Formats: sequence, C-alpha cells, structure tokens
Amino acid sequence: MTGTTTTLTLIRHGETDWNRVKRVQGHTDIALSTEGERQAVLLGERIAREVAAHGHVFDHVLTSDLQRAAQTAAPVAHACGLPLVRTASLRERHYGIFETRVPDEIQTAFPQEYSRWQSRDPDFVIPGGESTRGFYTRITDFVVQLVREYTGQHLALVAHGGVLDCCYRLATGLALSEPRSYPLLNASVNRLAYGGARWHVLSWGDVTHLDDAARDENNDKPADVHACATDRVDPRVV
Repeated sequence: MTGTTTTLTLIRHGETDWNRVKRVQGHTDIALSTEGERQAVLLGERIAREVAAHGHVFDHVLTSDLQRAAQTAAPVAHACGLPLVRTASLRERHYGIFETRVPDEIQTAFPQEYSRWQSRDPDFVIPGGESTRGFYTRITDFVVQLVREYTGQHLALVAHGGVLDCCYRLATGLALSEPRSYPLLNASVNRLAYGGARWHVLSWGDVTHLDDAARDENNDKPADVHACATDRVDPRVV
C-alpha cells in the first residue's frame, strides 16, 4: 500500500435483543443488549492493544448516530484518544413499514411487499422506507466522499450490517440483486483499502477479539437448506 492508500475499518455494532430474534430495526433506535455491551468492551480492548503495539491505529472514528452503533464505537474512540464523530449518513437502511416486525409478521401483514422484498429487486421501495439501490447509493456516495476527503488516512466506520454489505459490494462489484456469501458479524472488524484506482478487501469478518460465536442472522438456517420451502432474504442483520 502507498501513502495515498486510504484504509477503512468497518465495524458492525454489537448485538441487540432485536438482532437475536430477527426483529427489523432499520432506523428504529435500539440500544445494545447486555451481550452487545460486552462485545463493545472486548472490541475496545482489542483496539487498545493495537494502539499499545503500534502507537497509532485510526486517524478518525465515525459512527452511525443510532445508539447501537454509537455505543459500540465509544470504546474504540476512547482507546485511540479520538473524538467520536456521529453521522446520520452511516445509518442502516430505512425499512419503513417493516420496522419493529419479524419476517413472519411482515409476510402476514404485507404479503405483496414481502414478496417484492424476497425477490431481491434493488428498486423496490419499502413503503415509508428506502429501496436497496437508494440505500446503496446513499452509503457509497458518503464513503467515496470520505475517501476523497481523507486520502491516505485510516478511518474507522462503526455502523450496521447493511452498511457493511454496501461497502463490500462497492469494493468487489457484487450486484445488488445477488445474495451474499460473506458474513456480517456483530462487533466484527472488516478492512478495505482504496489506492486511487481500485478497492481491495484486506480482511473480513474478524471476530478474534470475541470469546464466543458472533451472530449473523443470515446464517441461522436449517442444516439442509433444501428442506426449507424458501431461502429468505436475510432481515439484513439490521
């Protein structure tokens, strides 16, 4: 990597009680669970060890302004001795009428909208919310702006599963309509680099600082997926 390479460390927020039951959060402002708070502490301890070893880790720490992300980011900023910058630009996708519900409730209450969601149509706008494409554009426009503004620096972005997904797709060119095969884990450390011409995935799904399994709701499937009538779109680890 050169001096003009910009590195992004993307961190998904710690677990919430709604994550555990797959209740869609979106812009709904849910706090970390007790387990999520513990994950945030372990994350902060990891960053503190990196600071002690290298003297410098991040130049800036930015977070979604939703409390589950800000709570996760606080120990990271503290470990680096940096101010925590909160921004609505890193918020999760707005899930409109789907928010506060689990997938079965969405399917019952809004069968047509649920079917469109499951089709992975990137242009389907959830009533009261965003389309996948609109969300992706919002996130990637902001990320590209950051890369231009902070060329050659190392930024920590603490956000949401959907935000991490957008960034991975930006870096790899994976289409919005394609299902993902990569994890979006609570309190995980994920690193991308941009050298001015192309993106590189440096590491992904690193939870070595956690002492038990991190959750990714999309992986909560039967052992035999063919026994399941449908392979649902994940509730976006949202």
